[in-house]
Amino acid sequence: MRRRSSSPSPIQAVDFAIRGEHIALDALLKAAGLTGSGGEGKVLITGGGVRVDGAIELRRGCKLRAGQIVDVGPVRIRLLGADGAAPPAPAQGGQTTAASPG
Repeated sequence: MRRRSSSPSPIQAVDFAIRGEHIALDALLKAAGLTGSGGEGKVLITGGGVRVDGAIELRRGCKLRAGQIVDVGPVRIRLLGADGAAPPAPAQGGQTTAASPG
């Protein structure tokens, strides 16, 4: 018997603008329509079904900020600021640079 090779499902990218400085992980899942209730979100999160910036996140109250990436199955959510923009990426090495007066 031959097994069919299944191609990986494509990732559905979603941009989500947060209104304040942060949003709790369980609230994001509900607001983005990935769960129908807080209870569903809790089960999904505590079961290891959610990644934040590539790492499994088990805290449902984890505070997420603009620029972070949340993966839930085939859905990838990019968090944007209230103005709809992601924060600028840090300079190489993780340090920000300031222009020198001049």
